[in-house]
This record gives sequence, C-alpha cells and structure tokens, in this order.
Amino acid sequence: MKYRVINSDTLYEHYCDVLEKLVFSSPITPEIQDEINLLTLLIETYDKQNSHFRNLDPVQLLKSLLAEHKMKAADLARKLHVSEGLISDILKYKKGMSKKTIRGISELFKMQQEAFNRPYAATSTNELTQS
Repeated sequence: MKYRVINSDTLYEHYCDVLEKLVFSSPITPEIQDEINLLTLLIETYDKQNSHFRNLDPVQLLKSLLAEHKMKAADLARKLHVSEGLISDILKYKKGMSKKTIRGISELFKMQQEAFNRPYAATSTNELTQS
C-alpha cells in the first residue's frame, strides 16, 4: 500500500511534500489527480485531528505557517500573485483577507479555507490615525 493513515508529524510533513510536488507536476493525469485527492483527504483529516492552530486568529496562523515553511512575506506574495504591500498589510492587521487570498493561502499550505475565514480584528488606516 502506497499511502496509509497519517499518525505522526513526520509522515504528515512527508505527505505534504509529496502533495506539493504532485500539484505542481505537469501534466496532471487522472492517476495523479486521484493521488492528489487521496493525499489531500489524508492531510485534511490529520489537520482536523491534530490542529494546534485552532486558537490562532487567521493572521497568527498565517505568520506561523510562514515561519514553519521558512517563507517571507515577499515569497508568499509571489506565490499568490499579489503585491508585497497587500501581504504586509494583512500581516499587520491593516487589511482583511479576501476570498481570493484565502483560497490561495489554503491551497498553498494544504489547509481548509475555514482556518483563514474566521473573524479577527483588522484595523483600518482611519482607525489607526484616529486612535
């Protein structure tokens, strides 16, 4: 059997690496798509059962993921095809995450969109200057 239920962080990280390579492979055949779907299901199941991110707001979660993947805001901006300024504003709570940004972050980090689509306090520029 090629894949099994994830029971450790090591196996989880390995499957995430395999999934990332498959997603960015070309061409994606029906067999590769089946493998992607299976790995996604295994990873999401492990995430739900072992998520240590539940208490983090979406920005804290994003910061944690960036640190864990040794990525900078500029790296994330490039991967999402958005400006560095937008990512910087999100990380500083100046702007909220759009549906498109949430979708991109979720796909990139192989997480459910719900993890980033939760309320949190974003501070607008006007609120900053009025305080």
